[in-house]
Amino acid sequence: MRLGRPGRPGRPGRPGPAGRATGRAAVTAALALGIGLTAVPAQAQQPAGSGSPAPGIENCTAPACHFDLPPGTYDVRVTLGGERASSTAVTGETRRALLPETAAPAGERVVRAFTVNVRTPEGEPLGAEGTPGLDLTVGGSAPALADIRVTPARHHRQILLVGDSTVCDQPGAPYSGWGQQLPQYLRKGLSVANYADSGESTVSFLGNPLLWDTVRPLIRRGDLVLIQLAHNDKTTDEATYRANLERLVAEAREQGGRPVLVTPIVRRWFSADGTLNNPTALLVNGLGVDHPAVVRRVAADEDVPLIDLTARTKEVVEALGAEGSKALYLYDEKRDNTHTSVHGATVYANLVREALVDLHLVPEGQVRVG
Repeated sequence: MRLGRPGRPGRPGRPGPAGRATGRAAVTAALALGIGLTAVPAQAQQPAGSGSPAPGIENCTAPACHFDLPPGTYDVRVTLGGERASSTAVTGETRRALLPETAAPAGERVVRAFTVNVRTPEGEPLGAEGTPGLDLTVGGSAPALADIRVTPARHHRQILLVGDSTVCDQPGAPYSGWGQQLPQYLRKGLSVANYADSGESTVSFLGNPLLWDTVRPLIRRGDLVLIQLAHNDKTTDEATYRANLERLVAEAREQGGRPVLVTPIVRRWFSADGTLNNPTALLVNGLGVDHPAVVRRVAADEDVPLIDLTARTKEVVEALGAEGSKALYLYDEKRDNTHTSVHGATVYANLVREALVDLHLVPEGQVRVG
């Protein structure tokens, strides 16, 4: 059985001109929802060397901000805080976590910045197109947005993700992929372009022109290409699986990118002894192909950096035990021991963040500590 799409609920359409409050209307709407939105003078909206205003807070009607922008990569600078103590988070596009909950003391301002990828389709490559432009949502336990600026990212590095439903930008709750939560751990100058898609194997990802053939030309020199495909290679023999991984590695390198092989996250499937030492949990398919072991061998043979997410997630799940680990997956909601909750995806994204730093693939100063 393929790990299919758990569902693609429609996203609300972007507000029309009448719904995009400016000035006092934006402030009134914001305060009604407990979000501080402060109008900024027009002269402050002019970016250096530009004759047009930088998109700012006039594009926000609490709690949403919409920017009419073409596909591309953008730097977002937010100023947080208000008269009262606040705690603000920012998500965007297809439920991507872009800024973790950030506190600002009463009467103070806190500035944060991140870089976001805008594309069509905005989530899974084979999913719904979504809404044009950049959509952000201001949330958190006590949100307060004082200002926001969006500008084209002139100097940035991409992390492109190739994977399945455990990685992708899931369109609907309660599902979430770790790639959907990864952006919140990255600072300005480093973006995540998540091309993971539900139900894909190494065979289907290479075979569908909307997947690898679309991703490959986007890879630029120095970009990281994280590859985690295994969950759906249930009928793929070892020789084919290995050859597919080798092809992904070789073609990413041909584009000037730096491929990184990622072993799959474990399934929450406990053995009687309280461990995950069984084929179901550790992704050994019906043909006896030990997917994590093959990924490790390819990484060693091809001199490719390896993020052993199987080992890292196994350690976390076993430490939490059969009961505590339920919250990482969708066991309570769906009796699902494969797909992760927002909490689980966030924990696993932090493991990826740690590995990127440990492997010196991303400078420590360019990540946020989880």
